[in-house]
Amino acid sequence: MMDEIKKAILEFAGASKKTRFYFKDMEKAVQEKIPTAKAREIKKAASELINEGTLIYFSTGSTTMYGLKDRCASDEPQ
Repeated sequence: MMDEIKKAILEFAGASKKTRFYFKDMEKAVQEKIPTAKAREIKKAASELINEGTLIYFSTGSTTMYGLKDRCASDEPQ
């Protein structure tokens, strides 16, 4: 299940028009492919992808966003 969720996250991130996206957008895209996926499982899969170096995490203080490491630089303006 976790591998399926990771695959869905990467598919969404690769197909997204934006280089950065909110968790809610990622959650919605994953749940369209895997309706049984819970938010906690999606967040855990995203955290694993961050630890693996595939995804990167952005925090602007008030918002948190995710992005594919090879699609955006961490210092890139929003």
